[in-house]
Amino acid sequence: MCRGNEYSFGRREILSKFVRRACFLLSGPIAYTLIPSSESADAATTTRPQGEDMSPDHVPGSHDPYRLPRHVIPTRYDLRFEPDLAAATFTGQATITITVKQITQTILLNAVDLVLQSAVTEHENRRQVEARIELDEKSQRAALSFQEAIPPGEWRLHLSFHGQLNDQLRGFYRSTYKDPSGALQTLAATQFEATDARRAFPCWDEPDFKAVFVTTLVIDPDLTAISNTLVTSESIEHNKKLVRFADTIRMSTYLVAFVVGRMEATKPVWVGKTPLRLWTVPGKQPLTPFGHEIAVASLKFFEDYYGIPYPGDKLDLVAIPDFASGAMENLGAITFRETALLVDQQTGAHAELERVADVVAHENAHMWFGDLVTMSWWNGLWLNEAFATFMEMLAVDAWKPEWKRWESFSVARAAAFSVDGLVSTRPIEYPVHAPKDADAMFDILTYEKGASVLRMLEQYIGPTIFREGVRQYLRSHAYDNADTNDLWMALGTVANQPVPELMNGWIFQPGFPLVTAEEHGNELRLSQRRFTYLEQESVSEQLWQIPVQLRLMVGDRTEHRRLLLTERETTIGIPAGVTSVFVNEGGHGFYRVRHGAPLLDQLLDQGLDRLAAIERFALISDTWATTVAGLTALPEYLRLTAHFKSERDKNVWAVLLDSFAFLNRVISSADRPTLEAFVCDLVRPAVKDLGWDPLPGESDLLRQLRGDLLGALGKLGSDPATQHQATERYQAYRKDPATADTNVVPALVTILAHTGDEARYEEFLELYRTASTPQEERRYLFSLASFRHKELHTRTLARTINGEIRTQDAPFIVGAMLMNVHSCETTWHFVKTNWDHMDRLFPKQGLRRMCGGIVGLATPGLEQDVREFFTSRNIDLGGKTLEQYLEQLRVAVSFREREGRTIRAALGSSVAA
Repeated sequence: MCRGNEYSFGRREILSKFVRRACFLLSGPIAYTLIPSSESADAATTTRPQGEDMSPDHVPGSHDPYRLPRHVIPTRYDLRFEPDLAAATFTGQATITITVKQITQTILLNAVDLVLQSAVTEHENRRQVEARIELDEKSQRAALSFQEAIPPGEWRLHLSFHGQLNDQLRGFYRSTYKDPSGALQTLAATQFEATDARRAFPCWDEPDFKAVFVTTLVIDPDLTAISNTLVTSESIEHNKKLVRFADTIRMSTYLVAFVVGRMEATKPVWVGKTPLRLWTVPGKQPLTPFGHEIAVASLKFFEDYYGIPYPGDKLDLVAIPDFASGAMENLGAITFRETALLVDQQTGAHAELERVADVVAHENAHMWFGDLVTMSWWNGLWLNEAFATFMEMLAVDAWKPEWKRWESFSVARAAAFSVDGLVSTRPIEYPVHAPKDADAMFDILTYEKGASVLRMLEQYIGPTIFREGVRQYLRSHAYDNADTNDLWMALGTVANQPVPELMNGWIFQPGFPLVTAEEHGNELRLSQRRFTYLEQESVSEQLWQIPVQLRLMVGDRTEHRRLLLTERETTIGIPAGVTSVFVNEGGHGFYRVRHGAPLLDQLLDQGLDRLAAIERFALISDTWATTVAGLTALPEYLRLTAHFKSERDKNVWAVLLDSFAFLNRVISSADRPTLEAFVCDLVRPAVKDLGWDPLPGESDLLRQLRGDLLGALGKLGSDPATQHQATERYQAYRKDPATADTNVVPALVTILAHTGDEARYEEFLELYRTASTPQEERRYLFSLASFRHKELHTRTLARTINGEIRTQDAPFIVGAMLMNVHSCETTWHFVKTNWDHMDRLFPKQGLRRMCGGIVGLATPGLEQDVREFFTSRNIDLGGKTLEQYLEQLRVAVSFREREGRTIRAALGSSVAA
């Protein structure tokens, strides 16, 4: 699954993913008692008070309120749904084939936000028996109680139920859009990961309850139905169209999917035996070619890399107007937010095209990692998401090598460092109990840190050996579940190396090491300690097995060294005449490096151009991190940035610009002009060299850099000349879009929003409403969060809760405004005032991401207010999410308190130099 925006010490975009499900059945005589629920007078359902124990002592495994017992196992679900789009409701029936392993009188399964009308079990040669149904809202479970014991064997459980097509973008929900004529249309879609299949039908909603699913959708004749597999038949009954789908593979509940509405499809492209199509709402088919191309290319790539054919009978990629995450890897029916699948190649910026390619490849990779082989429980989610993130990089890099995806992935890795450097970080694999804990696992540690660690291992044991280990893992656990140790064993067997011993420290303990390199004569001393932004004595004893790669320059000769740092400190000999040493050659290691002052001076004296771009990135990123942590003096970091005026790599500049954005959030308004002068001094030479217009044959990456630098100069640098020219060029662009490079247009919009008045605001608001592509819509929507006038802030915030802005986007707008120094206080007051409403309105994942914006409230007074608010309201965002946000805020405020009095002088002296 793909994630939305998150916030830390810089800006970054991430995506997200989720679970699987299964169901239960039984038989035996039972007293059927009609007990009306609060939702329906005809439901044989009792809703118990939250927290009341509903698990009989004789039900195995019932002591855990969030895990189902294992004495009843679902093997097949026959599902039938009839959605009413106008009324926003649905009815359903499920016949679940179950295997009862030991005698029981109670069956537990998951269900929430449903009205269960009846539950009947049957067994061949035995009569049907009805069950009494009790629901526990807190544990999201239903108990089916039978008067007589159900013996071991195979049974069928028949369930009838109904529910609402909700607006929370989870479970079975509705999405609305305007068709080309302007009429409002509705479709219904599903999003089940992690634990929301239970909101659409009663089931065993845990990843290791794999089963076969057979779906029938009963819909209006003029609508289209999509599910995981090929359509086997269509018929008309009672003025309704019955669409029946083929059996799925054995899979988890969270991968079941169906979409109902007016949809259009591309012509299929065959990849081997698999037809691949893209689906959109009417009128958006012209935006499919780019997504279709990368979908075909990546599916071919993965079949070759994994050595296993695609496991489904077809592959549909479906763009949904309202979608909480970036995408969801439902087998055979991948669902997407429109911005993650649909794009106009002629008007999309490089970053927008890159995002589509990444998300499509990520989801296709999941057809094997996640769908064919699934983690046993949510603590192992990284096996799905980290691998899909790693594989998306491999696939896109093979498809578009000129994009240098592994180099730009370093930006995402740095974002993972920023969270993993917290005392409140967690291991990649972390205990999960309640559903909200599972939801919280869809974070940057699971995705980016997990992928970074895999990349480090791949480079250490070799890409070919790594691939063979992956193939063995998939073959051994196909159609089943697996755990981390299963992966390590497969890789270790092929590599003939102790992979578990090497990797367990990276997966099962929090944080990462800081490697310090110091030269002492003809020796190089390497030491490790856990890196944290805030001092914490308890973390000092951690050790990792660190694959270290070194490059030594001896005159004109280059010498490469590899070693495994397993102790606190080690010393290696270096030849006489060494002129420079660089630690973490290639930039693949998931650790930060602090080169001692003499070593850093040597690298600078020789010229940074002798380092690869990814190594220059690591050097400046590591130095900035140690500056935030107080290990490097701020003036020293600022002096280092002066060596990058001639830099032309967009990823290196991303670190520099993010560090300046961080400074902008923590300095006082009186010091801001000094920061603006510093930014102009550093950025202006590069902008002058690149100009406003691309040259023939210029790379996509250089074009993107131009846009990034112009945006920084006009906004962070507040450069009047840049702002004036941006206005003129935007006016020309509106008259003739061909006059501006597509990578510069986002910068023009950003600058004009930053300097804009009410008239400009109304113009951009209308352009958001009438945008012709998802990217244009998003561009103008997020520009509304960049205006500086308080009255305009109030208008934008009101639109996040009055229905004008989709709930998939609204929390991210609020989060962006919390990070804006001009709107953060107004926005924070709005959040406090409207919290209850937003909690009901916004998707839970979006609300969680929105709260990440509190790191922009970087003053001691605001920090205290933030802590008091979350404490007094007893707000729980799941896992360690809130704890991490609050610590990131503490890091920012600590930096402000430490550097606040000297920051103006440090910036001023750097400009003067």
